[in-house]
Amino acid sequence: MSETVTVAGTQTGAVGPGRLVLVVGPSGAGKDTLLRLARAACIEDHDIVFPRRVVTRESSADEDNIAVSPDEFRRAREHGEFAVHWEAHGHCYALPRDLDGDIRAGRAVVANVSRTVIGALRQTYANVVVVAITAPPDVLAQRLAARARHSDGSIAERLTRNVDDASAQADVTILNAGSAEYHGRQLLRVIRNQGWLE
Repeated sequence: MSETVTVAGTQTGAVGPGRLVLVVGPSGAGKDTLLRLARAACIEDHDIVFPRRVVTRESSADEDNIAVSPDEFRRAREHGEFAVHWEAHGHCYALPRDLDGDIRAGRAVVANVSRTVIGALRQTYANVVVVAITAPPDVLAQRLAARARHSDGSIAERLTRNVDDASAQADVTILNAGSAEYHGRQLLRVIRNQGWLE
């Protein structure tokens, strides 16, 4: 499957001083579940921001994205409304441009992104931390089957997708095969810059 990535142009110099925490991993790894738990734990912390992704797909219980049509996405991209955008599973994804303001204000911004954007975002932002969330193949298959989101393509194709690059570029890897609450706390510690071991 081909994926494309584009990072919108920024001012000279890497954007900082805040931290950009990128969550990556294969479909079915449980990224959205762990992010939901971490977001709930940070509800009172205004120095941690979880921007909603813009996606050319309806939002669901798995992800509360901003749903737009392909034409709306194209217009927003052309008007410079995205900090970064990419394509995967037949959909277009983006993070809103206003996350730059949060980074400049010293906040931590946490986002689920494609592994293909890691290199470009490391060049654009001064303080990037990549968290790879993964799970054994049988667990991934069970989760994808339970999700039944057919618009993302066949489960077999998604399971065979090469995700080694995500782990290779990660600063932290979480094997999400046990308690979601435990692994959610691991992610939270990374977000808060406390390390990830309890």
